Amino acid sequence: MIISFNHRNILAMAAIGAIAICGCRGGSQPQEAFDSAASSCLTDTTLVDQNGVNLSLASLKGKPLVVDFIYTSCPGTCLMETAKLANVALRLGPELGSKVTIVSITVDPEHDGPKQLLEYARQQGADEKGWYFLTGSPADVDRALSGFKVIREKEPDGSVSHLVSMFLVGPDGRELREYNGEIVKPANIVDDVNKSLSKG
Repeated sequence: MIISFNHRNILAMAAIGAIAICGCRGGSQPQEAFDSAASSCLTDTTLVDQNGVNLSLASLKGKPLVVDFIYTSCPGTCLMETAKLANVALRLGPELGSKVTIVSITVDPEHDGPKQLLEYARQQGADEKGWYFLTGSPADVDRALSGFKVIREKEPDGSVSHLVSMFLVGPDGRELREYNGEIVKPANIVDDVNKSLSKG
């Protein structure tokens, strides 16, 4: 679900809420109620990681995937979400990279290139194997976000609206969970990841 802190977007949020809340598999139903007919969240889009390496989202299938949306000039919310995922990474230990992937996609590709993302990752203690910070052309980022049924928004003054949704994506590329990144606890994400791993 798209959550913006700009009051002018409240009516727009209400109008698109019915669509946005659906996620890429019909909402945040329990994993056991997964809709097998749903489409993949991972579009056939190639982005660029913090090391300047091209990465196809579709190539990430095969492992559970935790996804969030950040931008490097974010004054607070993104830092909090990244800190939570750093805790998730710590709890996953060697499973991060080998069995699980974390992906943070910028919603400000006009300003966030690989250099900025790498600096951000290092500053936040998030430059870990198996954790990709992704950018690309604005059109490519928009295509990537469309797989999660979220959109990025900018205000007339150029400020970026926050996306606080996080997703757990299964090995087949389809959504298992959607979280509110402001309130979800790292332990809950790890528990859901482990459930996904136990199901094979």
